[in-house]
Amino acid sequence: MEIIENTTEFWLEAGGAGTVAAKKDADAGICQAGTAVAIGKFDGIHKGHATLLSHILKQKEKGRKAVVFTFYPSASVFFGGGSTAEITTRQEKRKLFEKLGIDILIEFPLNAQTAATPPGEFVKKYLAEQMHTAYLAAGADVTFGYKGQGNKELLIKLADTYGYKVQIIDKLYYGHREISSTFVREAVEQGDMPMAERLLGRCYSFEGRVEEGSRLGRKLGMPTLNLYPEKEKLLPLKGVYYSRVLLEGETYAGITNIGRKPTVNDTDAVDVETYLYDFDRNVYGREIVTELLQFKRPEQRFAGVEELKAQMERDIAEGRAFHAKCQVPF
Repeated sequence: MEIIENTTEFWLEAGGAGTVAAKKDADAGICQAGTAVAIGKFDGIHKGHATLLSHILKQKEKGRKAVVFTFYPSASVFFGGGSTAEITTRQEKRKLFEKLGIDILIEFPLNAQTAATPPGEFVKKYLAEQMHTAYLAAGADVTFGYKGQGNKELLIKLADTYGYKVQIIDKLYYGHREISSTFVREAVEQGDMPMAERLLGRCYSFEGRVEEGSRLGRKLGMPTLNLYPEKEKLLPLKGVYYSRVLLEGETYAGITNIGRKPTVNDTDAVDVETYLYDFDRNVYGREIVTELLQFKRPEQRFAGVEELKAQMERDIAEGRAFHAKCQVPF
């Protein structure tokens, strides 16, 4: 997957993506089929987003490149007023888009200048001239351009002028509620991992390299894998979760603590600390994904290390029982 970031001067062509400086050499090679573009915020890439993306991925059968056009930073971060915590970080989004089969990801820079772009000019310059959009998919609440005045009505109105077909995708619902980033965020913050999974279509997870911690778990005979999430990552309710870890193509069951470990720490640093059953390999520096399956108990302060150890042993025993009957294969 090609990624265009931090620039408004890009050009899409048959062979891929390039800068506008290469336009004169690219004109002859522009894909006659055009591109299939999905425009949106894509915070979390939940099931609603997956439905929208499936429409542009289907267009690849017609020889069109599947292009995602999103904004960085997000409008909520740039303008303020919304949560800056991300359901999926920038790197996580990139991996998810690539896994889905997106050909080109445009992380359009949102700043004072670009935010002031008249909506009509936005469609003409970026969607038509630079991206050669032949098919455009967007949600009913899509906004772009000056003060968010660009919307689905404008996209539909300009479709014939610029020669693209526009598909407005209906919202997806879980029960009577629209699947949205807000819905996902609420589930995560409440520690409702089964609901988060239903909305996302995958487990809520943390990615990163295993780092060294205090080694207290190893001293207690229960070594753990430690991740320190990016500051932008949305944190769930602090506490202990039944979980699984993806490492080098293998899946391991375990329990994860998310929090500050108040019994042994005085710092505010939050880490994602996972104990894997019957696992004692040194994997410092390795990339892992920690997926949260179900909340077990809240984080708490114990009277001392021995009391903490006793609780950890109970957590592990109950975790083994949970995974033994869990429907998720390991």
